[in-house]
Amino acid sequence: MNKIIKVLLIEDEPLTIEAYQRALNETASFNESLEFDIDSASNCDNALLKLKGDKTNCGIDIVFLDMRIPSSKDGVILSGEDLGIKIKNTFKNIKIIVSTSYDDAFRISSILKSINPDGFLIKSDLSAALLLEAIKVVVSEPPYYSQTVLQILRKQATNDFVVDNIDRKMLYELSNGTKMNELPQVLPLSIAALERRKRLLRDIFNVTGKGDRDLLTAARERGFI
Repeated sequence: MNKIIKVLLIEDEPLTIEAYQRALNETASFNESLEFDIDSASNCDNALLKLKGDKTNCGIDIVFLDMRIPSSKDGVILSGEDLGIKIKNTFKNIKIIVSTSYDDAFRISSILKSINPDGFLIKSDLSAALLLEAIKVVVSEPPYYSQTVLQILRKQATNDFVVDNIDRKMLYELSNGTKMNELPQVLPLSIAALERRKRLLRDIFNVTGKGDRDLLTAARERGFI
């Protein structure tokens, strides 16, 4: 008797949905004991509606989750990351495969920490073979991370110092062009405290230049942004 695995594709790009469907069907064709029951949702509201339909026993086994999907109409769920956190907290048995075009270290680290997905795919890494491998691993023995995620994790693992979440957020904001005098609007610290942190990061990364460019380059090389 085939094992039927219910899959929800939360994605607003039709071509990406088709690629997932092909990969799932091909995986099933290689394994006679597997069968996928595939459904899709193109926004947060539609996804929540389909998830709530089977709330007593989860019903859905695997969710493919895009990070850039339309928010819920009530403004509570603003992104795929918010939706992933809700799914993780509400449906403990659902396996989540995150798929995103984000490839910077800060966003990847944030998603790993907030959702801790069973699979993490960067869209620029995707191929038919990678999708097949990811599905097989997540079904049997998760997690599965694509190459970009693994490279960032390896870079961070080789560092023998601690850069906390505020440091990461500060570096991320600076890399996006935020000025130092604007940082207290997004971080719970004064400019003086943030300047101290920036000086410490220069020492940690062994940066001698006074401008932010060298600091950001060093942080990027070490996988922090």
